[in-house]
Amino acid sequence: MKKRKDLIENIIYGIFLLLGLVTVGMVLLITVYLIISGIPAIREIGFFDFVSGKTWDYSKGEFGILPFILTSVYGTAGAIFLGVPVGFFAAVYLSKMAHPKVKLIAKTAVSLLAGIPSVVYGFVGMIVLVPAIRKAFNLPDGSSLFAAIIVLAVMILPSIIKVSITALEAVPKEYEDASLALGATPVETYFRVSVPAAKSGIAAAVVLGVGRAIGEAMAIIMVSGNAENMPKLFGSVRFLTTAVASEMNYATDGSLHQQALFSVALVLFLFIMLINAVLNFFLKREKEK
Repeated sequence: MKKRKDLIENIIYGIFLLLGLVTVGMVLLITVYLIISGIPAIREIGFFDFVSGKTWDYSKGEFGILPFILTSVYGTAGAIFLGVPVGFFAAVYLSKMAHPKVKLIAKTAVSLLAGIPSVVYGFVGMIVLVPAIRKAFNLPDGSSLFAAIIVLAVMILPSIIKVSITALEAVPKEYEDASLALGATPVETYFRVSVPAAKSGIAAAVVLGVGRAIGEAMAIIMVSGNAENMPKLFGSVRFLTTAVASEMNYATDGSLHQQALFSVALVLFLFIMLINAVLNFFLKREKEK
């Protein structure tokens, strides 16, 4: 009986190990493919001219992605600035203060938001948000960086709320009971005891939100205007993701244009890896203190 149990455990362990290796292998394959496909264009154009150039016009052979990089940075930062506080406070309320019925309804709504396809967010933003921005600010066109920031902020909310709720609910109840016994109010207990105890999980939620914001393409194409301009809050812009998605389908195979798009994808990939590495570094540093 014991040998059979050990055999089953070894088989399960082997399956999990294999799946883990497959996942790591896929990431390595994607990395190698992007490097092989993206380096030739960067060599031909020049790294400095590629990342600092302000003009993208494949018909003239000009491939500068500085507007795309800045737009991605500003758009992600704006989405995090708007989405993280809302998601954080919503998670604290739902996990610690909300009535059970309200909590159930709200968590169901958050789960539904997480399941909505990106194109639906973009479609609603294009039909509702873009005209509203155009009328509110008296603009010729509401498709802008501002619209993209709002859409991204809404899209990252489910990830932030769900993961933060899980982290807050995992805090031992004894911590809160001890704080209350010492005379702290419930609100003080939640923000000075529960939140610090769950900060690693909340930080992980923010990392997921950053990844979602940086990697989004379809919804952003529909509300940002998709124009190769330097970023302005109420101007049409193009993100790194939308640059690849909007032009890859008509780029000639083997052309410098197609290679430059692979280079954009490589820059985006390295950008995401760098942000994750920095965030994980600070998370690890906080745990060691």
